[in-house]
Amino acid sequence: MKSALPAGILAAMTGPLAGLPASAPTAEQIAYFEKRVRPVLVEHCYECHSAEGKTKGGLRLDTREATLRGGDSGPAIVPGKPGESLLVAAIRHTDEDLKMPEKKKLSDRAIADLAKWVAMGAPDPRQETAGADSFVVQEIDLEKGREFWAFQPPVEAPAPKVKAHAWPRSVTDRFLLAAMEAKGLQPVADADRRTLARRMYFDLTGLPPTPAQLRAFLDDDAPDAAGRLVDQLLASPHFGERWGRHWLDVARYSESNGMERNFTYPHAWRYRDYVIEAFNKDKPYDQFIREQIAGDLLDDGDAPGSTAEERLVATGFLALGPKQLNERDKQVFTMDLVDEQIDASTRAVLGLTVSCARCHDHKFDPIGMEDYYALAGIFTSSRTLYGTQGGGGNRQASGLMALGEDGPGLEKARQEHQKKVAAEQKRLAQANKRLANLRKQAARSKARQKEAMEERMDEMREQTAELKGRLGELRKNAPPLPAYAMGATEGGSPGDCRICLRGDPKKRGPQVARGYLRVVEVASAPPPAGDASGRKELAQWLTSPENPLTARVMVNRIWHHLFGTGLVRTVDNFGLMGERPVNRDLLDHLAVQFMDDGWSVKETVRRLMRTRAYQLSGRHDARNFEIDPENRHCWQMSHRRLGAEAIRDAILLAGGKLELAPYEGSVVQELGNVNFGRQQANLDGKSASVANHRSIYLPIIRNAVPEALRVFDFAEPSLIVGNRPVTNVPTQALYMLNDPFVLEHTGHLAARVLEEGGDASRRVDRAYLLTLSRRPEPSERERALALVDAIRTGLDTGDQAERERTAWAALAQSLIGSAEFRYLH
Repeated sequence: MKSALPAGILAAMTGPLAGLPASAPTAEQIAYFEKRVRPVLVEHCYECHSAEGKTKGGLRLDTREATLRGGDSGPAIVPGKPGESLLVAAIRHTDEDLKMPEKKKLSDRAIADLAKWVAMGAPDPRQETAGADSFVVQEIDLEKGREFWAFQPPVEAPAPKVKAHAWPRSVTDRFLLAAMEAKGLQPVADADRRTLARRMYFDLTGLPPTPAQLRAFLDDDAPDAAGRLVDQLLASPHFGERWGRHWLDVARYSESNGMERNFTYPHAWRYRDYVIEAFNKDKPYDQFIREQIAGDLLDDGDAPGSTAEERLVATGFLALGPKQLNERDKQVFTMDLVDEQIDASTRAVLGLTVSCARCHDHKFDPIGMEDYYALAGIFTSSRTLYGTQGGGGNRQASGLMALGEDGPGLEKARQEHQKKVAAEQKRLAQANKRLANLRKQAARSKARQKEAMEERMDEMREQTAELKGRLGELRKNAPPLPAYAMGATEGGSPGDCRICLRGDPKKRGPQVARGYLRVVEVASAPPPAGDASGRKELAQWLTSPENPLTARVMVNRIWHHLFGTGLVRTVDNFGLMGERPVNRDLLDHLAVQFMDDGWSVKETVRRLMRTRAYQLSGRHDARNFEIDPENRHCWQMSHRRLGAEAIRDAILLAGGKLELAPYEGSVVQELGNVNFGRQQANLDGKSASVANHRSIYLPIIRNAVPEALRVFDFAEPSLIVGNRPVTNVPTQALYMLNDPFVLEHTGHLAARVLEEGGDASRRVDRAYLLTLSRRPEPSERERALALVDAIRTGLDTGDQAERERTAWAALAQSLIGSAEFRYLH
């Protein structure tokens, strides 16, 4: 930065800067610093505030300790309080005497990123080492790096011996029980069948069982009734809607760009539907990944059972991320886009934060800048097609992929037609200009010249009318449009990428041959082809059985969704800053089995749900809790809050209004290709058609996620989210009390209950079955009847029928607002 903090401004702040949080930065915080903060400091601040550059005002910002000490004026930041931090005020240029950088203000995004970092508590992994961020290509000890557990191939360990021989039902159970016995833990009792049925329905379909479905399971006396229910639910089309949404969290799925120019992605829904169908068809996971990285380069032999159109749509994974559409510099835009693609691909598939090596060698994992730019060359040799309309500050619009056999031809015809329209528009504009000039000349002409001028203007009017007619005919006879999708294709001129010094595309270092992470040895992976981007070979490297990470990461994600927390809790980070597996032998067993089963997600889910561990109750055990309070060894089934979609869908189902058929397309497609900034009202108007469909079909707009999803911790669609945060905050209770959606559907639930024959007790039973999948206890029934009676008799307005509806709606709302409705036990 070009100026130091002015002396005297912080006279009241004489002490050293308060330290960072006592706890070490989390993996997520470090990833944020490396991706969003360090590059800004290096590019804009180090010239004036680092050991290598100047040290204006005694302020250095190149290490954690120096940043904490501050400069001559005192502390530059107050961790957790950006509003009180001089550095934040300086970069915002709110004070004429306090501007950093002095000559040119940082971008809005950079300012927001630094302010957010300070608000997080300024987590900072840098150490007190002069020149820590200088550019040096260093040799990374790859052999030492490969000693880390995640970079070693998974090995099938023999099933361990256990003392309680009768308890395990599977090899997975034996691994778990052996670990429990070693810790002095004992598994609790099995779950009752009602609890188990509700758990299985929600875990596999995202919906609770209907009373009829629950009764069918309870009446099934077969020894393998639970296993048969698992098979039934795996075959349901709702499985793909539930498990496809898990992947969409990781794929940062959204139907708009977000950021400063929030242009819509009207064709993103095709990727959503591709993911749902892939999980329903149990597409082998390795093929699923290959199609998303290089579907456009695969043929039927590479991807059996998929169509060419499917494979094109699959590459939408690479196009869905947020982009700096208002960036003027194409080179900067391209490298930011590539960085986002590297981050998404490696964290989703490998659980590694490779993008932390953009500006410098990775600070924790054996990943160097050379590795990063080897991957970058693959993506710079590709072309990303995401659409977005030009204009309105969007300087980086692109095309889209035309689908179908006739798609390319239709697209070519459309482009040629557009050229003709543009040419006619130009002629018409020129004619209008000539006519306007003639009018001006006529106004200045003498009387004897006006007649000639009028004749010339009549000719021009005829000409413009003819041009308007031709333009109208052209527009009326426009060729049919092809179906479009977002995606990636070859860039035309494949080539290697040069290192960007300190991440700056304007300052280039040596060229790096395209390739993969050197620490991950895959002997069978072919090098990137010289005449192509290398995405096909990258996809093969990612999904090779020799890759030690890919299968582990996916089975860990599956375990996380079934048990509430992964064997590796940092599901998106298997690197040094991630957690170690609580049971590595079990993780490796599952990874090897997953590959042996043909990378079948459904088979892995089936195996895990048939285990004794999955079917345990959530009963508390004081002794176990003292030994393992976080239930890392699965001695009970952890209580889990339902996700936002499951809560909303369960409300719709209880009220009898849930449309189970998939929604065709998306309301964002109907909204069109627009800058969303002022389109909320239009979107709301079009959303009525999807309002009663499953939540996965709701429009997902960055910065405008539907309230029903946002309030219950929906995944931030700009980020890779393998593990959603779970909060318990007052706004959730207020939502259940006041939101029109909840009030509407508790009214529908009350109407369903009132339609039930019999007395009030039977109606209470029906309300409990529709919401909690069980009948009430006698005391609960008594309290429910008292509530209904008190409200009914306490109302002095409306007729008897209205008072009845209001009373039963209150009971319905109390059940839907209960913790039991929102939690799995």
